[in-house]
Amino acid sequence: MEYIRNATQHTEGDGPRFDPQAVRDLKAQLPRDVSVAGPTLAADAIRTGLVDEYHLLVVPTMLGGGTRVLPGNVRIRLDLLDERRFANGIVYLRYQAQA
Repeated sequence: MEYIRNATQHTEGDGPRFDPQAVRDLKAQLPRDVSVAGPTLAADAIRTGLVDEYHLLVVPTMLGGGTRVLPGNVRIRLDLLDERRFANGIVYLRYQAQA
């Protein structure tokens, strides 16, 4: 997360702002994957087309409210790459975004 935090652009008075070009540059420089976490940062990265793979944990608990992770105007087709089921009911899903 330190890498993504460094890829935000600081502006006077507004606080940090997401800079998609800085993330693209960072992805090109790093020899490994870049992880994005948190609903606000993830929504910005998804909206700008920077996310190519999704790792999801489905937890068998229903909660209402909270910050949306997916922006309302985005539709993404996914291919399932991996799935794992755990004895406690949690399911791990790994998807790749279709090109």
